[in-house]
Amino acid sequence: MRKIVFSFLFFFITNQLIGQMNDAGFEFRSKIGFLAAHRGVMAHLPQETAKALEFTYFIHTRGSKLWHVKYRYPTVGTTLFIGSVGNKELLGNYVGLYGFSELPLVKYKNYEMAFRLGCGLGYTNKIYDPINNPKNVAVSTHFNPMMNFAVKSTYRFKNHSIVLGLDITHFSNGSFKVPNYGINMPYLSLGYAYVFRKALPIEPTEMKFQKRIELSAMGIYSMKEVMPIGGKKYPVYAINIAARRFFNQKAGMEVDLDIISKQAIMAYLPYTQKTQLSIIQVGLYAAYLVPFDKFHFVFGMGTYLRDKYKPEDFLYHRIGCRYQFRNGLMANFSLKTHFARADYFEFGLGYTFKTWKK
Repeated sequence: MRKIVFSFLFFFITNQLIGQMNDAGFEFRSKIGFLAAHRGVMAHLPQETAKALEFTYFIHTRGSKLWHVKYRYPTVGTTLFIGSVGNKELLGNYVGLYGFSELPLVKYKNYEMAFRLGCGLGYTNKIYDPINNPKNVAVSTHFNPMMNFAVKSTYRFKNHSIVLGLDITHFSNGSFKVPNYGINMPYLSLGYAYVFRKALPIEPTEMKFQKRIELSAMGIYSMKEVMPIGGKKYPVYAINIAARRFFNQKAGMEVDLDIISKQAIMAYLPYTQKTQLSIIQVGLYAAYLVPFDKFHFVFGMGTYLRDKYKPEDFLYHRIGCRYQFRNGLMANFSLKTHFARADYFEFGLGYTFKTWKK
């Protein structure tokens, strides 16, 4: 699972998005924050100030692709995260690597405010252990997918920049192994950046964006562990049938029918007799799409139309990313949750079998 997550996110975010003939540089940020105990059972974990460093290689897009222009020349790159998360004794230190994209919100002369979306993989040296570390209820695996959301202000003068940011970093294994309450870290950061290669703006080679409607189907697989700790891992199988509409280069929407066979439901209400047919969940889901050429960020919420045993809330959420190949194939990685509670990570492979273009 770790290799799949790392390869998918690192390759597509940092290589497929950037194109050529762009500005390039390095950024260093120092971060200070705290552990947000979003569950009562985590109240004992925040013990100290969280401190971290980030080293980033970035590229300022300069217009070689149409989406560069439509997003007002965003920044993409790769960041190395090194730091603590509020309790070195129980939670240890974290090292992470994630790809990101920064979308400009405000641009004025040498000032820019941007929103950052990032995801990747993190490692911690201390996890839950029933004997040696029983109080660490946040994470139980050394490797955990990570997500980063930030608002950044950048002040540029010649090749130099001063950076001020406010972000949230999240680590979780998506209930692949319990306990897994996850780690949410709000950080305040201050940094310096230097551009060592500058490029002139160029005209995109693509034609104008074509509005389109697509129909697709996707198969999804995952693994989920349920309480008690050390219990059995259950597979998750799902089929996703979607209709999506791309309104312009920056926005799209989709409506999905989710058919889910989550085998962990067999362990829910153990004295209730169940069958494979009876545990099937059917959901109706709507999502907002942020497309970067063939790479898309996906944010959405759904409700169960059929959920006989109701092991969780009737609403579910999904956040993730997707890559569409030229031959119609799609690769998907996303986190399914019930509000702030992770359900499982989704690994999907699909195909777009019908497209209507305007």
